Amino acid sequence: MATAINRKWINMAIRFIPRLATAITSLMLAGMFSSADALAQGVQRAGLCPAQLNGAIAPILNRPAVRNARWGVLVQTLSAYPDHRQTLFARNPSTLLIPASNSKLFTTAAALIRLGQHYQIRTPVMGDRESPTVETLRIIGRGDPSLTSAHLHRLAQQLSQKGIRQVNQLIGDDTYFRGDAINPNWKREHTLTGYGAAVNSLILNQNGVGLMLFPQRVGQPLRIQWDDPADASQWRVTNRSVTVPATGEEFVSAYRIGNQTAMLIEAQLRAGSEPESTSVSVPNPGNYLVQKFRAALEKAGIAVASATVVKTTPAPPGEIELAAVESPLLRELIIETNLESNNVYAEALLKTLGKVQSPDNGNATASGVAAVKAILAARGVNPNGYQMVDGSGLADRNRASAAALVQTLQTMTSAPEEAQAFRNTLAIAGDSGTLKRRFRHTPAERRVAAKTGYISGVVALSGYLSPPNYPPLVFSILVNQPDGSVSAMRSAVDDLVVALTRLREC
Repeated sequence: MATAINRKWINMAIRFIPRLATAITSLMLAGMFSSADALAQGVQRAGLCPAQLNGAIAPILNRPAVRNARWGVLVQTLSAYPDHRQTLFARNPSTLLIPASNSKLFTTAAALIRLGQHYQIRTPVMGDRESPTVETLRIIGRGDPSLTSAHLHRLAQQLSQKGIRQVNQLIGDDTYFRGDAINPNWKREHTLTGYGAAVNSLILNQNGVGLMLFPQRVGQPLRIQWDDPADASQWRVTNRSVTVPATGEEFVSAYRIGNQTAMLIEAQLRAGSEPESTSVSVPNPGNYLVQKFRAALEKAGIAVASATVVKTTPAPPGEIELAAVESPLLRELIIETNLESNNVYAEALLKTLGKVQSPDNGNATASGVAAVKAILAARGVNPNGYQMVDGSGLADRNRASAAALVQTLQTMTSAPEEAQAFRNTLAIAGDSGTLKRRFRHTPAERRVAAKTGYISGVVALSGYLSPPNYPPLVFSILVNQPDGSVSAMRSAVDDLVVALTRLREC
């Protein structure tokens, strides 16, 4: 008897749940429920049929806080074969919008295709002879964004082991990347920060001076720890930071003052909270590297007799390689680029592509953009679906459509090894990178691998999603609202993604 009653209730529930979802969708459209209430009360329990997806997403896009935003959205089933892809939702998929850091998907995809995941950037040190005294020692920049002070010390040790004890002239060769080191489309205030540093051939420590800020007792300024303690004596710091109570707002801002070796720190961290890292750009990156290399040489017992210089003219023939270091594999460089949304890495990769594709071009950025277009077009990405002026998305003159971003993500699944290498570069919802603190305790946690994007008035998210009860998806969501609330835009984007996780086959 009890079993019969249980079956009766189960059958009633099976018939009732789809009707409940449909009813709630209708109420949402009528404005009687908020989208958050509807998702929580109906969709979460019943799941979503593909035919119901539009009814679940439309109220999210029509919230008062984002109703006036420009949206570009495309959601497709994942497939390496274009004929097998099904479009589940689209809103202005071909409209060109500002993509922010979603531009990095174009840059990194093209780099992986053209250069291969095992590509490395080599930084050689050349000399006129191998002897205890070298007349001219030349470090040749190849635009390795991962080069650090530790690498310079390794180069100095290699030279010392060869018996070199004196260098009469130390030269930094900054000729590999031609054209502007600072993108002319970037805002001036961005170029004073670490995330907007110049990208030249001689990159060291991402052309920034790094700091770690530690909270102290409430009311006290944050304690500064330098990534390289030697920088402390070179820079003047105005510290306008403070440690606040547990209820206080947290933020960190640091930037260089003009072309000086001076910086302003404005920050608040709560007492007892984790320290935060920040950086400011160096004013003369080539000189910064050469000065650091000279210090490394002298520490290794190699005297440098005359002043160091940075040259933008090619080296004379006949010099021999005396030492070298190599970057990590490209697949690891791209992980840093996408997972942490590193602008310096993205610009260096774009310029590397330009140099490889067009060695004699006088503008590495322009030739890099042309290379990206050509490489991705050959894979089926519409070259008219995006416009690039940089490789990172920092410039607000970049444009992209949701369709072009989805095409790029789709095409990167065509080869298994390449697909895995590319997917490994994306942040995981609630777990890693720029998505570490998003989607926690939601159905999307650890089911989304995506690239975030943010600049003023822009929020973007594009990537892959694996719903528990539906085949894998590819999506791109772009929101442009110059006067809009970032938190409101991001909340709408996140709710849209969570709605996708509830898809089921029916």
